[in-house]
Amino acid sequence: MTAGSAQRAPEIPDLFSFDTRRHRVVEWQAPGPVAKAAAGKSGLEIMCAIRDGILPPPPMARLIGLEMRIAEAGRIVMELDPDESLENTIGLLHGATAAALLDTAMGCAIATMQPAGQTSVTLDLKLTYLRPLSVRSGKISAEGKVVKLGRQTSYAEGFVRDGAGNLAVHATATFTMIGGEKAK
Repeated sequence: MTAGSAQRAPEIPDLFSFDTRRHRVVEWQAPGPVAKAAAGKSGLEIMCAIRDGILPPPPMARLIGLEMRIAEAGRIVMELDPDESLENTIGLLHGATAAALLDTAMGCAIATMQPAGQTSVTLDLKLTYLRPLSVRSGKISAEGKVVKLGRQTSYAEGFVRDGAGNLAVHATATFTMIGGEKAK
C-alpha cells in the first residue's frame, strides 16, 4: 500500500435482500383425524401404513422432509434428502436434525413391537456425533432398532449414515410405555 491510499473494506451484501431469501411451504394433515384412523391398529400396522402412503406421516416428518422407507418388527429406516433450510450458519446440518431423525426412528422402531392401544414416549436420548453432515452429505438414512422391549421401559439404538454409508451419528434412547396391558 502506498502512502495516502486507503484500504477499501470488502463490500458486504445485504443479507436480508430478496436475492438471498428462500421460501418453503409445508403442508400436513391434522394429527387428530389420523390418530382416529389409526385406532385399533398395532404399531407395526401403523408404521407400514405410513410407509405405504395409506396414513399420512406426522407433521414433524413433513416439516423436515423425513420419509419412512423400511418398517419391520423392531426396525425402522427413514431417509432425508437434506436442504439448506436445515443448515446452521457454518453450512452444516444443525445437530437437532440428527436428533429429530433418531428420536423418530427409534420411537417408531419401539412402536413396531407394540399392540394396538399402546404407545411410548422418549425418556432420554443420547447422541454421539461422529462426523458432520451437510447438504453435500447426500441422502441421509436414520435407522432405529429395538434393543429391549419391556412392559414399562424399552430401549433402542439408532444410527444416522450419510449418502456414502458412513456412520455420522450413533444414539441410544429409553422410552416409557403408555397404555396397553400392564404387568400384574
